[in-house]
Amino acid sequence: QVQLVESGGGLVQAGGSLRLSCAASGRTLSTFVMGWFRQAPGKEREFVAAITWTIGRTYYADSVKGRFTISRDNAKNTVYLQMNSLKPEDTAVYYCAADPVGFHIRTTPAQYDYWGQGTQVTVSS
Repeated sequence: QVQLVESGGGLVQAGGSLRLSCAASGRTLSTFVMGWFRQAPGKEREFVAAITWTIGRTYYADSVKGRFTISRDNAKNTVYLQMNSLKPEDTAVYYCAADPVGFHIRTTPAQYDYWGQGTQVTVSS
């Protein structure tokens, strides 16, 4: 089992920045892919970014490329999502997720076995 706890959400003006954190516990994550997803009201959950725990390879959705950065701290068992140049359309609940099949990055929510409770990000115009 893996437990994931997100933090760092909040209200920010357009153009601002936020950093989300995801603290993981329960088992070693060395073979995992860690991902961030988001879900806006009335919309499906969508992929945002992911990182392989071992070598730190990353992948981003086109909508956030160049604005968001995913990273991990192995010593703290924590994954981060630095979000810059935020837009109102980034408003959503952001979820951290873990995929134990870590050979390559996958972007479908159903492929991730473990999820955090989510943290709200609201970007005002």
